[in-house]
Amino acid sequence: MKKKSTLAAAAVAALALGLSACGGGGGGGGQASQSAGQGAGAAAQDAFDAANGGKIFNPSTKKGGTLKFANSGDWDSLDPANTYYGYAWNFGRLYWRTLTVFKTAPGGEGNKVVPDLAEDLGKPSDNGKTWTYTLRSGLKFEDGTPITSKDVAYGVERSFDKETYPNGPTYLNELLAWPKDYKGPYKSKGADVSSAIETPDDKTIVFHLKQPFAGFDYLAQMSPTAPVPQAKDTGAKYRDHVVSSGPYKFEGDAPAGKNFALVRNENWDPATDPNRPALPDRIEVQVNVEANDLDNRLINGDIQVDVAGTGLQPASLSKVLPDPALKARADNPTLSRLWYTSIPTTVPPFDNIDCRKAVMYGADLTGYQTAYGGPLSGGDIATNLLPPTIPGHQKIDLYPSEGGKGDIAKAKAALAACGQPNGFETNIAYRAERPKEKATAESLQQSLARVGIKLTLQPYPQGEYFASFAGNPPFVKKNKIGLAVNGWGSDWNDGYGFLQQMVDSRVIRETGGSSNVSVRIPDVDKLIDQANMETDTAKREALWGQIDKRVMEEAVILPGVWAKSLLLRGKGLTNVFISDSQQMYDYVALGVQ
Repeated sequence: MKKKSTLAAAAVAALALGLSACGGGGGGGGQASQSAGQGAGAAAQDAFDAANGGKIFNPSTKKGGTLKFANSGDWDSLDPANTYYGYAWNFGRLYWRTLTVFKTAPGGEGNKVVPDLAEDLGKPSDNGKTWTYTLRSGLKFEDGTPITSKDVAYGVERSFDKETYPNGPTYLNELLAWPKDYKGPYKSKGADVSSAIETPDDKTIVFHLKQPFAGFDYLAQMSPTAPVPQAKDTGAKYRDHVVSSGPYKFEGDAPAGKNFALVRNENWDPATDPNRPALPDRIEVQVNVEANDLDNRLINGDIQVDVAGTGLQPASLSKVLPDPALKARADNPTLSRLWYTSIPTTVPPFDNIDCRKAVMYGADLTGYQTAYGGPLSGGDIATNLLPPTIPGHQKIDLYPSEGGKGDIAKAKAALAACGQPNGFETNIAYRAERPKEKATAESLQQSLARVGIKLTLQPYPQGEYFASFAGNPPFVKKNKIGLAVNGWGSDWNDGYGFLQQMVDSRVIRETGGSSNVSVRIPDVDKLIDQANMETDTAKREALWGQIDKRVMEEAVILPGVWAKSLLLRGKGLTNVFISDSQQMYDYVALGVQ
C-alpha cells in the first residue's frame, strides 16, 4: 500500500511538471521525446488541449479505415434498455438511434438536444403533461424493415422491466402514466399502455405524463427510446445482437466478455440522419484489457480510444506529461461529474448517523484526489454533491478539515457518540478493473485506520457492479458493504439531470441495478418533486442546492473529487473533440486517417 501511495504521489508531481508548461513543447524532452514522435508526420499539428474547449482536432470528412477501441472492463450491457454508463450511451449512438439526440458538436454546442428519429423536437400539450413526436420518413432497421412508432414504444415498454433489465435510467418508469400494476411487456403481456404511450399511426408516438415535465426532450434522447423490433426481441439475450437502427451494425454476435466489431449498416440512410458522419468503415472493440496495459497500447498506437473516457491512469502520467510529443496528444477537460463513496445505511453500524459522520470527518480527501491523479487530471476536492458546472451549485462544507486531510478529533468524537469508541470493521467495494478506484479504496483504508475504522477491500466486476453488487441492496446488506466507491456524471446539465437518479430513494430497486446506492431520505424525495413543479428558474436551482445540503446532513455520501480528466488522443484520429454532453471525446464524430 505504501508503494502505491508513492507511485501516485510521483504521478501527481509529474502532472504538475508537465502541465506547468502546457503552452508549448519547448525545451528538453531528449530521447523520450524523440522516441514518442517517431514517424509522426501529422503529429506536428498536435497540441495540448487541441480537442478541448470547443476546438476540433484534425477536422476531416474523409471516410474509411478501422477505428480501434478498448475497454478495461466490459459494458453493463450493449442493450439500450439495460445500460447506464456514460461511455455506453456515447458509443451506443453508433448502432442505435433515439427520438432526440445531443448535437454532434464540440464544447457547449454539444449540449443542445436536436431531433434524431423524430422530425422535430417534441410538441408539448396539456400544460406539458403530453409530448408528441413524429418520426422521419425512410427509417429502417439493419434488415431493411421500416422503423415505426410501435418499435420505439416497445423499446420504452421493455425498459420498464427492471428485473430483466436492472441497469438503465428510471425516469420514464416514474414519469409516465403507466397502468396500475404494469410490469413490462413480458410479465404484463398484451396490457393496454395507452395511458402512458400511444401510437396512433406508424409515424406518431405520444407520451402521457403524470405531471408536467418541461425537459422531456432530454429524456427522449436516452437509450430506452431506441427502437426494438418486438419480433426480434430475445429478452436478456438481446444484448448479444442488438438490431441496429444506426449507421453501424454488429458483425456477428457480441456476448458479454467477448471482443466485437461493428461494420457499416447498408440500410442506414444518411439522408435521414444529419447527426452521424459515420466516417470509419469498421469499428473494433477489445474488452477486459488491463487498465495500465490499455494506456500503453493507446500511447503506442495499438488502439485509438479508451472507450471508458475517464482518462489516463496515474501510472501513465509520468510517461505522458514530461514528454512534449505525448503531452501534445492530451486533453484536460473539466467535467460535470463527481467521484464519491456511498455509505449505505442498511449496513450496521452505518444505520447510526454518528458512525457515518466518523467517516466524513476521518477521510483524507487529499488521498482521494491523489488516487485520481491530483488536482489537474483528477479534479478539485469536493465538499458536496453538485459540481460547480451544474446550475444550482452551492459551496457546502459541513465536515471541514485543514487542507481536506480530515479532522481526527471530530471523527473520534463521532465514533464515541455512535457507541464505537474503538472503531469497527467494514468492507469497501470498488470496480476491479479501475486502478483509480482501487487506489481510492486503499487511501480510505489508510486514512480511516487512523481513527480505528478497519476496511477490507472488495473488488467487483465493472459490468455487474450495480446490477449484482454495489447497486444490489440485498447483496450490500448480506456482504456488509459499508462503503462503495462510486461516480456520477450528469445525464444533462441541470440539477435534476445530475441529482435525481443519484439521491431519489424511489430509484432504489431490491432486484439490483440501483444508481442510488445509499440515499433513503423522504425529505429529499419531496424536495425533488417540489423542484420539478417549480417554474421559476432561480427558485428551482435553489432547491437543488437545498437537496444537496440535506444529503450531506445525513452523511450518506462521502464526496471525493469534482472531476477533471486527462484524455489521450489515439494516433491517426480525425475529427476529435470533447462535447459537453458526452464529457469525453464524441465517438460519433471520430474518423481515422
